[in-house]
Amino acid sequence: MNLTEIQDLIKFVAKQKVTEVEIEKKDFKITIKSEKEEVHIAHVAPQAPLQMAAPAAAAIAAAPSAPSAPASPAEEENANYITIKSPMIGTFYRSANPESDSFVNVGDTIKEGDVLCIVEAMKLFNEIEAEVSGKIVKVLTDDASPIEFDQPLFLVDPS
Repeated sequence: MNLTEIQDLIKFVAKQKVTEVEIEKKDFKITIKSEKEEVHIAHVAPQAPLQMAAPAAAAIAAAPSAPSAPASPAEEENANYITIKSPMIGTFYRSANPESDSFVNVGDTIKEGDVLCIVEAMKLFNEIEAEVSGKIVKVLTDDASPIEFDQPLFLVDPS
């Protein structure tokens, strides 16, 4: 490895923001370590407010505010449904074991206290029960996938 190749490697490491690179070949070994990035904070003095001519200021004051963005169709469609969320972090399972049927499927009618799924957390299998009665409209999580606290799991139509 010649000097220009080493310089190119150093530039590459700096550009990629890598803290350390080590290359070892038969006849040589090179280690490139970079320091932590220094953070420079520039203090900017506050500027005096701009003075506008009266007509321009009045025009700005009279301008209507921008209308808020309308709700997306998916949000409007789901507004009538109740979302059942995960009470814990873990792994979501739709059935008690891989060979058995899912606890609930889309279209199933549920009542309060019915088991909807299992969340495995720290080698404990926790049954998640329905807190509302209704009909399962949508399953929002894939089987055997990791879930977070308060993550939506099911949509239920309470009517």
